[in-house]
Amino acid sequence: MREEKKWFSDHLIQRTVKALEGNGFKTILASDKNEALKEALQLIPEKAEVGIGGSVTVRELDLVSELSKRGNNVLETWSKKVTPEEDMAIRKGHLTCDVFITSSNAITEDGKLVNIDGMGNRVASMIFGPKKVIVIVGINKIVKDIHAGIERIRHTATPMNVKRMGGTTPCVIDVCDLENCQPPNRHCHVITIIEKIPTKTETTIILVKEELGF
Repeated sequence: MREEKKWFSDHLIQRTVKALEGNGFKTILASDKNEALKEALQLIPEKAEVGIGGSVTVRELDLVSELSKRGNNVLETWSKKVTPEEDMAIRKGHLTCDVFITSSNAITEDGKLVNIDGMGNRVASMIFGPKKVIVIVGINKIVKDIHAGIERIRHTATPMNVKRMGGTTPCVIDVCDLENCQPPNRHCHVITIIEKIPTKTETTIILVKEELGF
């Protein structure tokens, strides 16, 4: 990496970390996904029940298998087939688990978390319920402000997520078209902006100095 690019990236990261901490979030800076995995495992008690929200980032760390190997009870729906009833029970379990782990669709330079959900269970668990929340985010998700965060989600993250899930929304076929994107195909239903750390939820951000997830 050129010296100028490294300088710019480091400056952006440090500015974002300072803002996150100013908003009350404990923030850990990890050099890569391997270090992020180690940091996450250190934050999670070995006997804890762990909920895993919908996140490509978390799966790229191989965190689910590492937690399962050491004996944690992991509540997640990606690695096994479950019935609709089991799926709903797992998602509700995220609200009462010891540790909930997910990513954020975007993080602003002034330290806010911006997310868009379909069902809303992921963002609900980020805000209230679990004893501890860990949010793992690659630097590709840092944006200027809330508006840029929503734009990033609609035009970058959502199309790739819909493609991953085999959907047929307008953003996969051509471009984002909110007027004609309707249920049941639509994926963007709930927008949340976490401006400060939620009052009763211990939240740690692990910011990773590489691109992860969508």
